[in-house]
Amino acid sequence: MPASRGPLAGRTIVVTRPRAQADALAAAIRAAGGEPFVFPLLEIGPAPDPAPLAAAVARLADYALAVFISPNAVDYSLPAILARGPWPAALTPAAVGQGTVRALAARGIGGTVAPVERFDSEALLELPELQADRLAGRRVAIFRGDGGRELLADTLRERGATVDCIPCYARSAPAAGAAPLLARWREAGIDAFTVSSSEGLRYLVDMLDGEWRVRLAATPVFVPHARIADNAAALGLARVVLTAPADAGIIEGLCTYNWPHHD
Repeated sequence: MPASRGPLAGRTIVVTRPRAQADALAAAIRAAGGEPFVFPLLEIGPAPDPAPLAAAVARLADYALAVFISPNAVDYSLPAILARGPWPAALTPAAVGQGTVRALAARGIGGTVAPVERFDSEALLELPELQADRLAGRRVAIFRGDGGRELLADTLRERGATVDCIPCYARSAPAAGAAPLLARWREAGIDAFTVSSSEGLRYLVDMLDGEWRVRLAATPVFVPHARIADNAAALGLARVVLTAPADAGIIEGLCTYNWPHHD
């Protein structure tokens, strides 16, 4: 079936994932007949202070579990880890989402512990490998960005683990502001946004003035997690569509949405 006749034919969908993780969703939108417009809401770079990562790498063999919060955490920590030596045989890798599992596998790290149905810290904490009988008295490394939720670290500490949080990358709003997005919006219109980060969503709203916030509120915003949907509603967005998790869930939501008829 020609792409132009797919379920998203004639629709321009904004992909807001960080640029390094946007290609798969953009390709899926294109395959469904839509036109992806990649506008990352988070710019990713190395952590301003490399010392915590260097210290964690130096003592990697002391850890029983190494949690990678996102593919960015893999990209910004694993080269330093593998530059020092092979992955320790006794160290269990863990990830919040399957994209992170794939990022680890692409660099030769297998056997990653990760949820398979819901991709958040709560689901990871439910797995047997993260219970007190496995981790009490042991050391855990969490490779992550700057800031973020403390639920995972706090819960593992409550279960008796010693937890080191290692910021290995930094997130920031788009350096160019909203100009590229607004230019596209004015010229050809936008039918929907896909948003996979509450932090990115806040950046988006903060970048827009009153007129464009009104337009955003009237535009469907597809999100793959209930927490992001709650934050979107709190920010005044009126057409939030909660999908199943991950890119597959977003695409399913986009393709089954009751789109208005184009004039």
